Amino acid sequence: MKKKWLLFIAVSFIIFVLAACTANENAGEEQPESNAEGDTTEEAGGEEKILKLNNQQEPTSFDPAIGFDSVSWNPLNNLLEGLTRLDSSHQPQPAMAEEWEVSEDGKTYTFHLRENANWSNGDPVVAEDFVYAWKRLLDPETGSSAAFLGYFIKGGEAFNNGEGSVEDLGLTAVDEKTFKVELESPTGYFLHVVTNPAFFPVNHKVAEENPEWHAEASSFVANGPFKLESWEHDSEMVFAKNEEYWDAENVPLDGVEWAMVNEINTEYQMFERGDLDATEIPAEMSDQLIDGENVQIVDQGGLDFYRFNVTEEPFQNKKIRQAFALAVNRQNIAEFVVKNKVEPAYGFVSPGFENPSGEDFRDVNDELVEFNPEKAKQLLEEGMKEEGYDELPAITLSYNTDDVNKAVAEALQGMFSENLGVEVTLENTEWNVFQEDQKALEHQLSRSSFLYDYADPVNFLESFITGSYMNRTGWSNESYDELITKIKAEADEEKRWEYMYEAEKLLAEEMPAFPVRYYNQVEILQEGITNLVRHPVGYLELKHTDKQ
Repeated sequence: MKKKWLLFIAVSFIIFVLAACTANENAGEEQPESNAEGDTTEEAGGEEKILKLNNQQEPTSFDPAIGFDSVSWNPLNNLLEGLTRLDSSHQPQPAMAEEWEVSEDGKTYTFHLRENANWSNGDPVVAEDFVYAWKRLLDPETGSSAAFLGYFIKGGEAFNNGEGSVEDLGLTAVDEKTFKVELESPTGYFLHVVTNPAFFPVNHKVAEENPEWHAEASSFVANGPFKLESWEHDSEMVFAKNEEYWDAENVPLDGVEWAMVNEINTEYQMFERGDLDATEIPAEMSDQLIDGENVQIVDQGGLDFYRFNVTEEPFQNKKIRQAFALAVNRQNIAEFVVKNKVEPAYGFVSPGFENPSGEDFRDVNDELVEFNPEKAKQLLEEGMKEEGYDELPAITLSYNTDDVNKAVAEALQGMFSENLGVEVTLENTEWNVFQEDQKALEHQLSRSSFLYDYADPVNFLESFITGSYMNRTGWSNESYDELITKIKAEADEEKRWEYMYEAEKLLAEEMPAFPVRYYNQVEILQEGITNLVRHPVGYLELKHTDKQ
């Protein structure tokens, strides 16, 4: 399952020095869902083109620094726009910045903003809008989950950790339309990073007057292809074409209507009635629908996995963690439970990342987490002996409410019983509660998802450094932390990739988490829907979408 969308990696260092172009992906963390109802109306110029989608649930926030998940990203990526924007081949292209220069040492980027880049209220998009937004992203008082993405910026990590000053950040508004960014070290994929919604600008004048500008349609200002016309929380959103957008003449749609239905079968029924223009395929209907003419399948950089809480018995023991990981038949889960042509995951980094020699990361590091029930039983016995257990403490597997998550959890429950002789209790909660409990280490063994925030393997690997917001396992390893530091500071791409191979192997050996399957994006489109793009990094792209 090769993903050619990241071919740029092989030459990324050369590209950023010469042309300074790179791309990005998600993470976010939780998968989104999209659904909206809307009537087609007649106007003097003919039928309006209104796309109807399902966002599954209420966006976490339309504040770019806070909405760090795909239920926020999908709408945000079409309301706002950063310095660069991913094109249909998932490569970064000029967006708010029409051009830029990169210093010889690769550590300073100077972006020149478009003269005709405006906000939906008519204000010009200026360099200070980026300075304001990025400083706020890194400000520890903001409490942004995405702040770690800004550690590439000079002084970013120190400021976010409370050890540095905002004045030390490498962010400068040279003049109204010139934005200079200084980095800690050369970062060949930097232009991918800044396509992430966390780096979208904020109209600083509007935000200073009303800190809650992003919370309601009446106060929201957009600089992307669409603007927020109405927002009935937990029910629906309506977007209208943003006539102030610099490239509005190339945006075919007149608007987008989003429903919020967090149930795939209901979403599919709405699609069948014509109330939606796109739908996911319910797992139980995959065999009959997956090969249909209007089915769109896109590889996605991401991973479905489970975290161990290493601070809670019995998962403080590495061998017991390994035993549970090796007891999982990933092929069966992919083929018979999740379906929809997903691929089983035998490593943490998903396929599609190519090294400087053009080899896929996954091929080089091979399969690190196997299905081996006999070895799993042996490791369980050894681990229990090390801990002095005659029997394991009670184990609860937690997952956030979702039909597929439930099916996978039940499959794991059966595999642990059959392959280890261990009975596991299941529990589920809604996403917001589940996420907060996971962050607080209140789960014992819990389901997780990861979508790449930008197009480089280190994005997943960095999640497990000590104290990371994304760690959520209690695991800490000094050698691992040192490897991630080396990866981020190394300018020699071949050495950097060697460090990444080593880091993934260490993660698989220590097993604070285990992989289950890689993500793809499968949906059925109504006739006449074209150019609806889902980027592998997790952002939905509607700029060039058309509806006949």
